[in-house]
Amino acid sequence: MDGIILQGIGSFYQVESGQEVYTCRAQKKLWKVAAPLPGDLVQFTPGTGEEDGWIEAICPRRNALIRPAVANVDVLALVVAPVPEPDLLLVERLLLYAARADIPPVLIVNKEDLDASLADRIREEFTGSSLKVYSVSATENIGIDVLREAFAGRLICFAGQSAVGKSSLLNALCGLSLETGGLSRKTDRGRHTTRRAELISAAGMRIIDTPGFSLLEAMEMDPQEMPDYYPEYVSLADQCRFQPCMHDREPGCAVRSAVEAGTLGRVRYERYRNLLQEVRDTWKERYR
Repeated sequence: MDGIILQGIGSFYQVESGQEVYTCRAQKKLWKVAAPLPGDLVQFTPGTGEEDGWIEAICPRRNALIRPAVANVDVLALVVAPVPEPDLLLVERLLLYAARADIPPVLIVNKEDLDASLADRIREEFTGSSLKVYSVSATENIGIDVLREAFAGRLICFAGQSAVGKSSLLNALCGLSLETGGLSRKTDRGRHTTRRAELISAAGMRIIDTPGFSLLEAMEMDPQEMPDYYPEYVSLADQCRFQPCMHDREPGCAVRSAVEAGTLGRVRYERYRNLLQEVRDTWKERYR
């Protein structure tokens, strides 16, 4: 039978096929290639009686992410909020991961009722980019219809820090009653309510809710590749004096000139340079 993995719990997987959900294990041969992920399209044999079924094959993936660990995503929805304070360097890392996996991203600024200006400030930081920024409030039902229309018929993966309201957004979008959390009184950090990535089908959408996190390791990649994942920089690259140009400290860099002129976001450019240095450091250490 054909199905899609909803979630993995230990060595067990929930596989949806039609209107039914089956509990399956994955054959050992699959683990030698890649671990099954939520969003994977699979071929499986259902169990009989009290026996579990078996996943026999994972269909070729259109894309996959390591963190959050998901596959075949149509849109990566990065969620931030006024509280906790947005970690936009984490957002940049996730955008880089999405670009490498060829997954279109969007940015959702939740809790508009707490700070209606945050979305505009973030849009300004991304001046010159094509990143779509939505301003919503899950609790006040602001902007939810716009999101629902944009996400209809697509597989969306929510990602971001804890306590930004990913589960609350899912409840508002799909009419669900998922457990939601808030901030720890001691640390002012988010408490996890989503414990593992889980694909949920409802209201004409398929959304993968993922645990919140605050750390994401620097990506191991050739630093020369990194500028290619910033489309607004790629469009100016042939105007740079040096080829290739890393858009860092090189004289005659068209990207730096655009930043100075205000046609590209200065704050995002500084985050780019910080990430570029991280990538360079990681690349140097790969064989040590």
